[in-house]
Amino acid sequence: MNADSSAIAAPLYTRACELFGVRYPIVQTGMGYVSDVGLTAATARAGGLGILSAALLDYAELATAIEAIQARTDRPFGVNIRADQPDVARRIDLLISAGVRVASFALAPRQGLIDRCKEGGLVVLPSVGARRHAEKVASWGADAVVVQGSEGGGHTGGVPTSLLLPQVVDAVDIPVLAAGGFFDGRGLVAALSYGAAGVAMGTRFLLTSDSPVQDSIKAAYLRGTVDDTVLTTEVDGVPQRVLRTGMVDRLERGSTAGRWLRAGRNAIAFRKLSGTRWRDLVQEGLAMRKDGQLTWSQVVMAANAPMLYRAGLLDGEAELGVFATGQVVGLIDDLPSCAGLIERIVGQATEVLRGFGVAPDTDTAGSIADSKAVDRA
Repeated sequence: MNADSSAIAAPLYTRACELFGVRYPIVQTGMGYVSDVGLTAATARAGGLGILSAALLDYAELATAIEAIQARTDRPFGVNIRADQPDVARRIDLLISAGVRVASFALAPRQGLIDRCKEGGLVVLPSVGARRHAEKVASWGADAVVVQGSEGGGHTGGVPTSLLLPQVVDAVDIPVLAAGGFFDGRGLVAALSYGAAGVAMGTRFLLTSDSPVQDSIKAAYLRGTVDDTVLTTEVDGVPQRVLRTGMVDRLERGSTAGRWLRAGRNAIAFRKLSGTRWRDLVQEGLAMRKDGQLTWSQVVMAANAPMLYRAGLLDGEAELGVFATGQVVGLIDDLPSCAGLIERIVGQATEVLRGFGVAPDTDTAGSIADSKAVDRA
């Protein structure tokens, strides 16, 4: 065990903790426009695995962001990159040279990319929504996998976590992180009971004081119930779970011509905002078409997502943006710091385990306080 394991006993110190080099088996997922330097570093300092979202950062911005996180904490963290970006190999090399611990992928990376990561010492953590995809990336050498059930936010599949998770745990021999429907210590214990090595959460970390999302938008999330989400293909052509808003309703009622026109406008806006060359956008589209097995209409509609998410999450345009969220949004009613959230989850999990007679022998609350003292030193 590494140094972080000294104050934590099994079952809360899992294979994932050892693999990632973190204190607790809690992962903050890489969410576009949400998982920035501040949120990632705050999660890492609190003992979880923070993951920086790099899909919307250019190479120079990614390098700057990594340096900024490392200036705020010396604890391990991850970076989420897109396997279909034209410069993905260069980005992987940057992660390796910078000493990043984990390379996270929303789209399953090709075996060659996994090999490149592992040769450089990166831990490879893809996210999947089906057992066959977990089996594929495990056979290619992935070190662990995030498995998201249909309750989860953003791109998601159709099988609920309670059915998908045990399928994947039984199918692969690498650590499995459970995602979709988790927000507290009871959920962490439930995931462990299924055989998972921890939980990965997006919506719960979005709704923290360390998240960059505007307060007015966080308030809109907090008003949501478990029935206020919708699984739609009208954002980017691929099923994803979002808050039901006026914009989503308009997207679902729109015509095919209107969808293509909106996608075209958003592609132009995104190119100007990001400085991405048209050639690179076309290459990304072709890669999505080939690797993701998407239709041409889905590829074109994918231009929608970055601008619609930016309008909502960063610009605070509640009626113009789109907000990815899991159904768990209906069970969240506060905005703790990342440190407070993780401390609460570990405390709740410890109490549940004590009720089963299998709690860690050590005082987990004290170990959290110790970790804060180390971070302040």
